[in-house]
Amino acid sequence: MLYLLSDLSSTFTPLNVFRYITFRAGGAVFTAGLFVFWFGPWIISLLRLRQGKGQPIREDGPQTHLLTKRGTPTMGGLMILAGFIVAVLLWTNPRNHYVWITLTVTLGFGAIGFYDDYLKVTKQSHKGFSGKFRLGLEGLIAVAACVTIAAYSPLTLQNQLAFPVLKDALLNLGLLYPIFGAFVIVGSGNAVNMTDGLDGLAIVPVMIACATFGVIAYLVGNSFTASYLQVNYVRDTGELAVVCGAVVGAGLGFLWFNAPPAQIFMGDTGSLALGGLLGTIAVATKHEIVLAVVGGLFVLEMMSVIIQVASFKLTGKRVFRMAPIHHHFEQKGWKEPQVVIRFWIIAVILAMAGLATLKLR
Repeated sequence: MLYLLSDLSSTFTPLNVFRYITFRAGGAVFTAGLFVFWFGPWIISLLRLRQGKGQPIREDGPQTHLLTKRGTPTMGGLMILAGFIVAVLLWTNPRNHYVWITLTVTLGFGAIGFYDDYLKVTKQSHKGFSGKFRLGLEGLIAVAACVTIAAYSPLTLQNQLAFPVLKDALLNLGLLYPIFGAFVIVGSGNAVNMTDGLDGLAIVPVMIACATFGVIAYLVGNSFTASYLQVNYVRDTGELAVVCGAVVGAGLGFLWFNAPPAQIFMGDTGSLALGGLLGTIAVATKHEIVLAVVGGLFVLEMMSVIIQVASFKLTGKRVFRMAPIHHHFEQKGWKEPQVVIRFWIIAVILAMAGLATLKLR
């Protein structure tokens, strides 16, 4: 909204600062972080009062969790989304269609996650509503978003899959592209959801991935830098850097309360929303494959569950002591802070690898 003040820059020159994406991205980080930090205690108290026993803890999970995490309220994603929305509405260009597409997917996935969390809390069960129905809803939202993104993409990039490292390498997926894009968005949402199992484990890699894609969006959305790096220029996607800044700020505010021992859990409300947001930005910037690198930790978490389930059904044996894989390392004797911090390190390394693909051509 503040962007509109730049229209008056011909009258008052200092207002031109609101045109700069970097300035507004910084403002989004500060605004979202301050909002979550300021209102966080009130939101936590309200959720604790409403939820009573808090998030139900899985009986088949690590036994230590039954003692250390019982009674902790969930739906902390509401805190993140509140700060995120305020910052996005305040600092982004309201005329930018990519902002509204990303915001719609984020809130849509967040609503699905909220309903799932609500059922878990009210029924005091780790099972929410039907997994197939949930995936169906996510798929519908994602397909609609991909169709809209394709409509706004440059004609030369519509329904095209870009390959990192390979210069000018595009694969025309045609009518299959919205399905592929939806797979990326839904997969991203659920992969982050799988990762959210320990205090601080999901939110920091999400912030790292969003900061990385903020840089990518800024570079891809700028014709000069895109030409210099020889990546596909996607007009108007630079505004998504401000959106990513809002996530980083809201995540920092949330981490203050989610750091071990957590006062609140993110829940499906936050993990699905943030994962969906990452997937949408990857599709919009034509960096879907790079998301698998930057978000490699999330991919690892999801694949560990898929491998575990497939192995047990086919052979009756488990590959990991427990899935997702962060529980496997807990079962091997790693302390929770060890698992979390080491996974953060992996997330940083993968983010650097993802950024490196911009220069390697």
